[in-house]
Amino acid sequence: MLKNEKAVVVFSGGQDSTTCLFWALKHFAEVETVTFNYGQRHSLEIECAKQIADELGVKNTVLDMSLLNQLAPNALTRDDIEITQEEGSLPSTFVEGRNHLFLSFAAVLAKTAGARHLITGVCETDFSGYPDCRDTFVKSLNVTLNLAMDYNFVIHTPLMWLDKAETWALADELGAFDFVREKTLTCYNGVIGHGCGECPACKLRQAGLDKFLQSRKEGDRS
Repeated sequence: MLKNEKAVVVFSGGQDSTTCLFWALKHFAEVETVTFNYGQRHSLEIECAKQIADELGVKNTVLDMSLLNQLAPNALTRDDIEITQEEGSLPSTFVEGRNHLFLSFAAVLAKTAGARHLITGVCETDFSGYPDCRDTFVKSLNVTLNLAMDYNFVIHTPLMWLDKAETWALADELGAFDFVREKTLTCYNGVIGHGCGECPACKLRQAGLDKFLQSRKEGDRS
């Protein structure tokens, strides 16, 4: 744990950000979360984030980012846009500039709260080609934020080089496996826990879970 250090977790209540929240609680003396309302299909995502933060005893701030829906229509915010992904192109769930804006606003909140550390669950291993999930983007933004705000932020990305099976393994190491499995919302159709089983997010989550459980079973036998 970093004594006297405070962190802000960019938090959606999904598998990745909840795993990051448990990681932050292990490593920092004080932790709070920030959740963004950008007109996502299911307001349940925001409620789920609030409930998890409350259960874990951390402050949760919800910021209005509804302008994103106006600027960048996408399948995560519009019921009339189908969730699709064509080979060689970004999926229709991609929201232009989302992580850039989320981390920038989280930084303003963090500085006001006296926190130097920002934690986000972006990942370059299972990132569907999203440009703002790349390590080079995060490192670049980290430098930009420090210069723009004259403040020494450190952006942490605990999941950057992990696939979904390894993310489940991390949750297990943190003693959060059952919590993440049962209480997080990853599903594009708004089903908490195991999800709908049909959307791309659910399929990715389940494939990672199956791989992790299989490796754990094989480890128990060895």
